[in-house]
Amino acid sequence: QVQLVESGGGLVQAGGSLRLSCAASGRTFSSAAMGWFRQAPGKEREFVAAISWGGGSTYYADPVKGRFTISRDNAKNTVYLQMNSLKPEDTAVYYCAAQLLATRVVVPDYWGQGTQVTVSS
Repeated sequence: QVQLVESGGGLVQAGGSLRLSCAASGRTFSSAAMGWFRQAPGKEREFVAAISWGGGSTYYADPVKGRFTISRDNAKNTVYLQMNSLKPEDTAVYYCAAQLLATRVVVPDYWGQGTQVTVSS
């Protein structure tokens, strides 16, 4: 069993930065691919970024490439999403996700509760 708790969301002006954190419990964290998804009001949840269990491979959705960076610290059981040059269209609830025994998150086994990110223009 893996429990995921996100933090770091908030209100920021366009062009600003935020860093999201996702703290995971459970000994399987280091063998899980981790990812971030987001859901804006009235829209479906969409993939944002993912990182392999060892951190050697990362994946990004086109809208965030070059602005967001995903990383992980397996010693702290934590995955991060550094978000720079934020735009109003980045406004959404951001969810942390984990997929066990995988190199990337495609069909998550576990979800966090979400953290709100609001970017004002």
